Order: sequence, then C-alpha cells, then structure tokens
Amino acid sequence: MKELIKQYETAKKKAIQFMQKGQINNYFDALLEMNHYKKMIVVSAN
Repeated sequence: MKELIKQYETAKKKAIQFMQKGQINNYFDALLEMNHYKKMIVVSAN
C-alpha cells in the first residue's frame, strides 16, 4: 500500500512539472498513470 502511494505521489509530481512546462501529451499520460495508481489504492484498501 505504501509503495502504491509513493508511485501515485511521484506521478502527481511529474504531472505538475509537465503542466508547468506546457507538455500537454506528457501531462495527460501522467494523469492516466495517477488514475491507475488511485484505482489500485482503492482496490487494495477494500
């Protein structure tokens, strides 16, 4: 669970960096990665 949270936070940081640089495609990819980890966290919590 802790590892999933770390990976989610890393993806979040990458998304913020891409957004600030204006790299839209990479930003959306990072958002998809965040969504994947969020789903995994919810599943493992139940």
